[in-house]
Amino acid sequence: MALDVFFGLMIPFIGTALGAAAVLFMKKELSTGVSRALTGFAAGVMIAASVWSLIIPAIEQSESLGRLSFLPAFIGFWAGVLFLLLLDRLIPHLHRNAGAPEGPKSTLARTTMMALAVTLHNIPEGMAVGVVFAGFLSGTAEITLGGAMALALGIAIQNFPEGAIISMPLHAEGMSKPRSFVYGVLSGAVEPIFGALTVLFVGMIVPAMPYLLSFAAGAMVYVVVEELIPEMAQGEHSHIGVLFFAVGFTIMMALDVALG
Repeated sequence: MALDVFFGLMIPFIGTALGAAAVLFMKKELSTGVSRALTGFAAGVMIAASVWSLIIPAIEQSESLGRLSFLPAFIGFWAGVLFLLLLDRLIPHLHRNAGAPEGPKSTLARTTMMALAVTLHNIPEGMAVGVVFAGFLSGTAEITLGGAMALALGIAIQNFPEGAIISMPLHAEGMSKPRSFVYGVLSGAVEPIFGALTVLFVGMIVPAMPYLLSFAAGAMVYVVVEELIPEMAQGEHSHIGVLFFAVGFTIMMALDVALG
């Protein structure tokens, strides 16, 4: 069982590393259309994972509250949103769809700010996987190993294009291919770390599981709305991002229902 959890926590990281490896083989920068498609796909996966793998189980685990069964999910979701908003305010970073930083943020190197942005992005994903596996280990939450693996696999699928979206722009800005690859891989390292910490933490407070599941959902939705949707919609109007959002959403939905 412990081996299953370890492998599950590593799956999203493997997805990021494989995506980051694209910089080693591709000669040209990602086109705008491809970047929008990949970003839309990632956003769709994260939204579907937030609903089916996190919010719905949080509500189901609170059925004893009757008509107020939504309350823990409501509270946890808002806590996740506000937590990411706080981090977004406190930690200087460069939004992926932004230009050069201005003001006091300009004292930080562009690549460092990009790394901070990616770290913020990946923290809630690692927490989400950790919470779900903690629920499986506790035995009291209505979460199966298949459902936990579905979430890990879904996030790994969306991490694959994300790894390329991170490493290839860094190379386009002048960074060497090996170093761009390393940055892309390191951007995903926070996921198994925060996932493992969450497993250890949640195991001590099983009654808080509905709050923590929805907390991870709120944090992931914040990332999608703050970072991914603006990126997939920037520039000339195009439907490609929306279409791939739908593709990512339905794939993650199918994985969760089929494996859960």
